[in-house]
Amino acid sequence: MWVAIKEFLLQVLNYLYSVVNDYGVAIILLTVVVRLALAPLQAKQTKSMYQMQKVQPKIKELQKKYKDDKPKLQEETMKFYQENKVNPFGGCLPLILQMPIFIALFQVLAGKKAPSLPVYLAENDLIAKFLFILPDITKSPQAMFKAAGIWEALPYITLAVLFGLSVWLPQQLMPGDRQQKMIGLYMAVMMLYFGWISPAGVLLYWVTSSIIQIGQQQLSLRAYKRHESQGA
Repeated sequence: MWVAIKEFLLQVLNYLYSVVNDYGVAIILLTVVVRLALAPLQAKQTKSMYQMQKVQPKIKELQKKYKDDKPKLQEETMKFYQENKVNPFGGCLPLILQMPIFIALFQVLAGKKAPSLPVYLAENDLIAKFLFILPDITKSPQAMFKAAGIWEALPYITLAVLFGLSVWLPQQLMPGDRQQKMIGLYMAVMMLYFGWISPAGVLLYWVTSSIIQIGQQQLSLRAYKRHESQGA
């Protein structure tokens, strides 16, 4: 099944390449399609996170009240979520649905065996560039640095830094307490290494996805706040 997913993804990339003649642009188009398909779930995710932040004071009261009775705390917390129609796991679904695509894209771009883009490129004498910025999106920042030095690798390193920021920024822009935001910062720092060893096309996908996600989040948050102010 996993091979079938990779084959399908490679076919989609090759089709988009046939339209735009640029594999980097093809990945951006693929990202836009995925984000549009997930837009309804993204709106629910943002609403869930917004609601979770609003009820945090009450949750902290429950934690303080039942700090010595963990089973009771869990019971009262779940009861509170049900009564207020809050889903504490509602923010996870878009990320979970994206992960198979993300993993498959990593394997398609980095794979040495078919089905993979490097094999297809070699067989058809093609290069997977992104405009004039990245000469080969199947290469990682690490590989470019080792092969060509700092200046040739600089666009790849910049993309890896943007990848780290794209993990950090959406969390910072969402309502949340300081502890949650610090966790987001630690994750972003850890992801910098993943960006260093990942194909540039994977980083391009994630950065583009995060930009769209931030736009969707901010529009949704404004809509929720406007609705609340009108209701008040």
